[in-house]
Amino acid sequence: MNTSLHIIDHVIIILLLATTISFGFVFAKKQKTSQNYFLAKGKIPAWALGMSLLATLISSVTFLAYPGTGYSSNWILLVQGLMVPVVLVCVIWFIVPLYRRVIRLSTYEYFEKRFGPFARYYSSLAFVLRQFSGMGTVFFLLALALHSIMGGNTVVIILIIGLIIITVNLLGGIEAVIWLDVFQGFMLFATGIICISVLLFSVKGGLPEVWRVASANHRTGFGPYNPSLSQLTFWVMAINGAFYAVQKYGTDQTVVQRYLTARTDKAAIRASLMGILLTVPVWTLFMFIGTALFVFYTQHPLPAGTQPDGVFPYFIMTRLPAGVVGIIIAAMISAAICSLSADLNSLAAVGVEDYYKKIRPGRSDKEYLRAGKVLVVLSGLLSILIAMFYISAGDEGVLGIIFTLYAIFSGGIVGIFLLGLLSARANNQGITIAIIVCILFTAYAFLTSTAIGLGAHKTLLLDLGKYNFTHHKLMLGVYSHLIVIGVGYVASLFFPKPDIDKGLLYSGWREIRRAEKEPESIAID
Repeated sequence: MNTSLHIIDHVIIILLLATTISFGFVFAKKQKTSQNYFLAKGKIPAWALGMSLLATLISSVTFLAYPGTGYSSNWILLVQGLMVPVVLVCVIWFIVPLYRRVIRLSTYEYFEKRFGPFARYYSSLAFVLRQFSGMGTVFFLLALALHSIMGGNTVVIILIIGLIIITVNLLGGIEAVIWLDVFQGFMLFATGIICISVLLFSVKGGLPEVWRVASANHRTGFGPYNPSLSQLTFWVMAINGAFYAVQKYGTDQTVVQRYLTARTDKAAIRASLMGILLTVPVWTLFMFIGTALFVFYTQHPLPAGTQPDGVFPYFIMTRLPAGVVGIIIAAMISAAICSLSADLNSLAAVGVEDYYKKIRPGRSDKEYLRAGKVLVVLSGLLSILIAMFYISAGDEGVLGIIFTLYAIFSGGIVGIFLLGLLSARANNQGITIAIIVCILFTAYAFLTSTAIGLGAHKTLLLDLGKYNFTHHKLMLGVYSHLIVIGVGYVASLFFPKPDIDKGLLYSGWREIRRAEKEPESIAID
């Protein structure tokens, strides 16, 4: 069986990298203003934005984590993604026009207009921390995967991919990123369908046998379904998924920036619905690939010591023909480039709008465009350094530190957003108090539930005995949002009712909608 890359595979991968860079050159001449560079407003059709959201929400980690999880467990991790369309259908109709009316570029401008500068910079800094930790993780995991498949130095792999991403963003801006996402979206579906087709034809008994063996070995379903919040259950994932949906589609710059790029409100709404309705099938497809891999390797035993995340790469290298292997690896690389490119452009947008313009207000657009490009380069280089730090220090320790710091300082973002949207009584002072309480709670929960050490000799960072946080860590994010909502509202009652623009509230959106419909009804009469 083939265990190394054929020359055809190398050619396909090189062509993919060259094609990726070409997107930057194709759109380079159009990047004359900061609006074009970050928004390309009115130039992108809704279907392309939908494909862009698909590629933005799916990184190369999907190629590894989902099949690995499907191989070793059931489909419980899909529950979070399945909750997104349920929540999105309820909120997207007013979130999109709200943002398109009240902000210029940064999502967190809304937070300032509603609750003042502190809320803006807290939420903005949370986004920056999450992006850097996430980008470093994608770089790191992609490098490890490519190293196991292709060989080569992980540092060199990170440098090559990182420099390509910086080049595409630097030259082509958001327009290049979006059309690259469209290209990647088609590759995602093609590679997933190829892999599951080969697997189903390779399993003796086909799809019925996959279902029978998987069900008998507890590899199907979304359980356990018990009401416990201390372990990973269906209800923990469903509750977490509902808040994740609001956070991603209501407060995340990478997604909100797509709303602003669309030609009209309706186009932005269609793009959002299309994006998630495409993303869920891709997540499901790659999870089911893991399920089919489990059944396949019950019939054809794996080499001893193969880890779950290594099963899919092993299948690719040993069961797929030359050329197809190159296409799938190219798709994996392309997925990383697309998600990282979106992250990089959004980081630069936030950097210019939330920080540079505050430090140097009233400057020329040319200066802001130049600052955005400098931030693209600096952000890209920093994410490369974080990935290299992961390699030198080991993934478990570093990832634990990075994600712990992010969780401590970014909890409650959805709570701020929902309180600002739904309550006219909530004010700046109440939200400031709520954020402080949220940070303290999140720090307590992490410190009393996170153990460090080697092997069996692990101790909690802070042991308070029966007062330790014992619920599943996914619930911590849920509690942080609820704390902000509860504490923020109650604390606001001790301060004067704010005088705010009704257009910042859900109730204000409904009034605007009614006012827009009245002339139509009069005309009909």
